[in-house]
Amino acid sequence: MKRSGVLFLAAVPVVATAAAYFLVSPDSGEAPARPRVSSAQEAREEAKDRAEHERAADDKVIAGLPAGLADPAKKELAQRILASAQQSTLDWRSLYGSIEDLGDGRGYTAGVVGFCTGTHDLLALVERYTEEHPGNGLARYLPALRKVDGTDSHEGLDPGFTAAWQAEAELPAFRAAQEEERDRVYFDPAVRLAKLDGLGTLGQFVYYDALVFHGPDTHPHGFYGLRERVLRTAKTPAAGGSEKAYLAAFLDVRRAVMTDRHPGADTSRIDTAQRRFLDEGNLELRTPLVWQTYGDTFRVP
Repeated sequence: MKRSGVLFLAAVPVVATAAAYFLVSPDSGEAPARPRVSSAQEAREEAKDRAEHERAADDKVIAGLPAGLADPAKKELAQRILASAQQSTLDWRSLYGSIEDLGDGRGYTAGVVGFCTGTHDLLALVERYTEEHPGNGLARYLPALRKVDGTDSHEGLDPGFTAAWQAEAELPAFRAAQEEERDRVYFDPAVRLAKLDGLGTLGQFVYYDALVFHGPDTHPHGFYGLRERVLRTAKTPAAGGSEKAYLAAFLDVRRAVMTDRHPGADTSRIDTAQRRFLDEGNLELRTPLVWQTYGDTFRVP
């Protein structure tokens, strides 16, 4: 999938201060002055405490909400709908070993959510997997993966990397690693934010699909940048807006971003899938479902 960017907290400027030390006579009976904690350090500690407090408050809100897309049956449904858009199949478990260059500038696209050699998330997956399983069949490609990160290059990967990926994907440990990375980078953050925005199950899937496709970046074409554009014109349900109106605006902006970046791009994952569910008022993704992607019709009873 797309760029696995990193959200940076606003950095607190570090102020270089010279500690003042005073020589005190041993006979004075006074203790030496203790170095003062810098104002920058205090600000960092305050920011950390505030972030932890806010996260705890958010956790409490989420704990009181329905499971939504995190319900095991709905999560399974989400992977099937996503796979229909990613690889025109409902059998998402058949994608562990998939790997090909789609010619989209992202290098090799592989695995259950389309991790890409050019967008950091495939590299992150292999690095984390290698920490737990040193000497695995992909570990020897780590230097090349680091070198091509951010490009569409295959340098150092061909001709053996695709075969190594497919072989490793036969192992339960690597399959589990793919799912864990999918959840850590895409599924869990999408569902969490959607719930905080007051969105139901469909809205949580809309966020998930967008995060997978656009990547967790703050630039205008990344998921978080896209969401910021939507918030300029529409209120989330948590802010008092209409859920249907907000999701319609989100899909409008997302479609525009897709066609802006890739003129002529197939947008059926929005037009005849997510938009269809929204127009039907199916905000909880109730089954049965029928939708189309790339001209193919999919059904879940």
